Amino acid sequence: MTNSELPETFRRLHTAAQHWIVPMVYAMKQKGAAPYEILIASLLSARTLDTVTTVVYPELFRLANTPQKMLTLSETQIERVIHRVAFSTTKAKQILGLSKILIEKYDGRVPETIEELDELPGVGRKIANLTVTMAFDKPGITVDTHVHRIVNRWGYVKTKTPDESEIALREKLPPEYWVEINGLLIPFGQNICRPTNPFCSKCPIYEFCARVGVSKSR
Repeated sequence: MTNSELPETFRRLHTAAQHWIVPMVYAMKQKGAAPYEILIASLLSARTLDTVTTVVYPELFRLANTPQKMLTLSETQIERVIHRVAFSTTKAKQILGLSKILIEKYDGRVPETIEELDELPGVGRKIANLTVTMAFDKPGITVDTHVHRIVNRWGYVKTKTPDESEIALREKLPPEYWVEINGLLIPFGQNICRPTNPFCSKCPIYEFCARVGVSKSR
């Protein structure tokens, strides 16, 4: 895939996305969620299906939806509420840890830069990019496993990890596609461009894809 093919690629993906479920954090943004809520929900969603996280995060936010309120809860109380997400014990510690830092270092506010967010417990490049784009409408490229897999399958980049893909995309992908690529490729990866046996016969952008690494498809 080349940059000259991107406008038509994204146009077709937008059309197809009308039939797909909107990713959780994007739906939260549409509903006007606060930056802290977006940050915590993003942390909870790591290695966890949206169908699980969308049930869990409202339960947690009913108890505490600000750093100040979160620190009134114990690690055990938080873990009990979020136990259905992956690594719930670790995430409970991280939620308390980052909430304390937000109060002590940022007056209870969520920082607006990727670099500052990346330093918080449990927040890596993916969550940092997702938070700045969804909470603050700032530029960023959120690269999860779907984005990493698909842009390599397209032949658009050649990288080994999501972090490498983010760097490569920042160098090559035109800025107008930075924010939307994650929101489009997550449902595209879930419905069409799956990790194994992708539905190439149903793919709206088949003609632009190099199909790197695809040996079997449907």
